[in-house]
Amino acid sequence: MTLPEARAGVQDVDLSESTVFVTGATSGIGRETALALARLGATVHIHGRDEEDGLSVRDDLRDLGSESVFYRADFASRSAVRDLAADVAGRVDELDVLVNNAGAHFDEGHLVWDGAEATFAVNHLAPFVLTHDLREVLAADGRVVTTASEVHRRASASEFENVQSVEDYDGFDAYARSKLANVMFTAGLARRLDDQTANCFHPGFVPGSGLWRNAPLLVRAGTRLAYVLPAALTGGVTDTSRSAARNAVYLAASPDVADVTGAYFDDCERTPPSSAASDVLAQRDLWAKSEELAGVRWS
Repeated sequence: MTLPEARAGVQDVDLSESTVFVTGATSGIGRETALALARLGATVHIHGRDEEDGLSVRDDLRDLGSESVFYRADFASRSAVRDLAADVAGRVDELDVLVNNAGAHFDEGHLVWDGAEATFAVNHLAPFVLTHDLREVLAADGRVVTTASEVHRRASASEFENVQSVEDYDGFDAYARSKLANVMFTAGLARRLDDQTANCFHPGFVPGSGLWRNAPLLVRAGTRLAYVLPAALTGGVTDTSRSAARNAVYLAASPDVADVTGAYFDDCERTPPSSAASDVLAQRDLWAKSEELAGVRWS
């Protein structure tokens, strides 16, 4: 199977002087992204919720020559995210790439972060805070890469009014809303960074990513079936974690996007996001709401 860095056309890029941090790297797209960047020579720090899996990936990265460090944190906890950022900032002199990849899908709605819906908190507020807290160690030409999704087109900005409630909760709608927030966060972040860049991407439909572990039984069964079926029987609409990682690897390593910022990518190509995602006033409203819920203030 073709490696992600080859699919992204960056197999000859030298990242030996770079330090990278990948969240949600104990499995799926995050793991494949971390391994690919390590093969390009980067020092890759990784995050996950499961310590055993995290240490296993860390050892795999060290076998590739990367001086990897694993950090355990649950993004459903605001204090855990802030502690994670402080830990990373204390261990690295400079961070060249931050890959905000960790994500979740919850079938049952519940509130975390002192009153924020869990999917929104884990998928959006956590990277919002993490990026805020790591901004001081982000290299002058650093890159922030965020895993979004084409599902963002299902959501509208008006839905952000409901992120402090789980009344009439629908797991897929909540997930789509959080992915819309990822795209809008990327655009807002690009305006606030100096010479650094911020971009996001659609990874494809990846049944084996583990994202749907908390989805309803029928959804889990469907994704499991899509995972085990040959690509020819799924119409080519599914990706493996390895093939999907090409997008993150491309944005993290390609010289072609060194000066591109605030953009949304699909299959390593810049693609217009939804009109809702491109609404600058809605982006500003979301940013203000995110600051309020997250308890941070961007300068």
